[in-house]
Amino acid sequence: MRYPIAIEPGDDTHAWGVVVPDLPGCFSAGDTLDEAIEHAPEAIELYIEGLLDDGEAVPPAQPISAHQGKPAFAGWIWALVEINPAMLDDQMNG
Repeated sequence: MRYPIAIEPGDDTHAWGVVVPDLPGCFSAGDTLDEAIEHAPEAIELYIEGLLDDGEAVPPAQPISAHQGKPAFAGWIWALVEINPAMLDDQMNG
């Protein structure tokens, strides 16, 4: 399963911010673009674990194109983050 992430560019004094549009309230950051992308899977997995622990449904991942035209993400960088679907199975069955 791949979730799109929107990355707000950082600079020497601001971190690179990551938002997961399909998972409201799921975010992370990094000091560099690479770090921002590297930190995103853990944030997504923790968010999904919280949903499952609370008995809530996990929102499906939509394509990047469903989000990139939104004004809130103007000038942001897009990437896809792979999440192991077995993680969902383990949480639902365990």
